[in-house]
Amino acid sequence: MSIILWVIIIILVIIAIVTIVHMYNNLVGLRNRVKNSYAQIDVQLKRRNDLIPNLVETVKGYAGHEKGVLEEVTKARTGVMNATTVEEASAADNQLTGALKTLFAVAENYPDLKANSNFQQLQTELSDTEDKISYARQFYNDVVLKYNNACQMFPTSIIAKIFGFKEETFFQTPESERAVPEVKF
Repeated sequence: MSIILWVIIIILVIIAIVTIVHMYNNLVGLRNRVKNSYAQIDVQLKRRNDLIPNLVETVKGYAGHEKGVLEEVTKARTGVMNATTVEEASAADNQLTGALKTLFAVAENYPDLKANSNFQQLQTELSDTEDKISYARQFYNDVVLKYNNACQMFPTSIIAKIFGFKEETFFQTPESERAVPEVKF
């Protein structure tokens, strides 16, 4: 074989190696972004979990006989703290969100509680944290979409299978919360 043919073969091998390395590194980067974005959700969930005991104690002072609601919030908070997978965290988070909605509905029955500055501050902080959790979930799902696309699209899917890259799970809303609320005047 001529030297030109060997040069062409070497150049093609180098291009193939560089392409494979680039696809692998892209998959690693996307997988790490998924992990980072999930960690950001976890940070916001921790912040919310830290606010909840203060909120529960404030409500206890005004509405101590609403024991069932307070227990449900505490139980749901424990579920979020003990979740180890995206699916568990999503389910526990949805349960906690529902329990908090019930807690705030109960608070509506206590004008003194609603007027309490500590309660108002906690409610505002919790509302801000809920917004941050919502944004973090959206960002996580966007990153998971990019990562899953890379794992499924040719030719990166070949590299993903060879090196064991697995698709990630989206943070999802349960069916019960997807229904359009009925508004009546």
